[in-house]
Amino acid sequence: MAGRLRRQAFGRVVAFAGVSSILGPGEASAHVKWFCGYDVAEQPRGLASVFGEQFGQLVGLAVLVLLLGCALEGSWVGEALMRALDRVTGWLKVNTDVVIRVICAFFFVALWRAGGVILTPELKTSSTIIPWLQLAIAISLIWRRTLPLSAAGIATLYAVSAWEYGAFHLMDYPIFLGIAVYLALYGLQRDLFGIRPVDVLRWAAGITLMWASIEKWAYPQWTFPLFAMYPEMKMGFDQEFYMRAAGVVEFTLAFALLWTPLVRRAASIILAGMFISAVFEFGALDAIGHAPIVAVMLAIAADDIRPLWQRRSVVLAPLAFALALIAMLIPYYGGHAVLFGTAIM
Repeated sequence: MAGRLRRQAFGRVVAFAGVSSILGPGEASAHVKWFCGYDVAEQPRGLASVFGEQFGQLVGLAVLVLLLGCALEGSWVGEALMRALDRVTGWLKVNTDVVIRVICAFFFVALWRAGGVILTPELKTSSTIIPWLQLAIAISLIWRRTLPLSAAGIATLYAVSAWEYGAFHLMDYPIFLGIAVYLALYGLQRDLFGIRPVDVLRWAAGITLMWASIEKWAYPQWTFPLFAMYPEMKMGFDQEFYMRAAGVVEFTLAFALLWTPLVRRAASIILAGMFISAVFEFGALDAIGHAPIVAVMLAIAADDIRPLWQRRSVVLAPLAFALALIAMLIPYYGGHAVLFGTAIM
């Protein structure tokens, strides 16, 4: 009996992986704080609960897929895929900065028009200065020499948000700091101690999305009201299982952004597709809110830097994945316990 239950559980894991690899958990990419009630200080699910049923199987399957991607990259198939990506994204590569500036300008003009929002839909403000700062940021994006001013404006909005909503809440959005650094570096035509501006974007996006995936495990119940309104989101799976699996999928794709060229480019394309597909379900709010990170995903997809493939990228992938998971879980649960007095286990 126990063996049959284990086989059934494993079957659910494989089934979810198969479905999500084709469709992607697109609706789960809608940021739950924009659509549902939440309490940042609420007790999160304990780690004992998070690491419970099927979590190990999901992570194991994710690592297996990551290993296959790394191995494929070193083959003639991987080389052919990279050349195909280079051809398809050639225009985007040449115009990466223009695409990022145009999309970010659209984003900040939309915030200015909406009013009462600092950076994302749930970060409300009554300040009359904030909208004009957002408009100034958008205008400064027009010229390369004024990009550092846009960067300073974005950093200011982030600092205001952290002051009003707390640093823990703003850990959802380090992507904005990454964009600010990118704009400043590009405007000044510099790198960051040898790190390319696009790599700053890539790391900021990876950290942002890995942190967001932890939230899916810590607070799956925040998304349950969306399941009530859109039951098709679950793809026929139990809601608890779906949130656990969706978190693993998102974490794996986010980690992949930090790994080897083909793996990270493929992950960025999948993530961009997930964010864009969520717009059809959740509309303009989601389109505006996710516009900057979609721009970042496009920049990563077009990045054709190709260092020599090394076998150790395959061997080290599971270890790096485990370290990344620990590096996210410890500050999330440890920081929450320190700031809000919640339990870890």
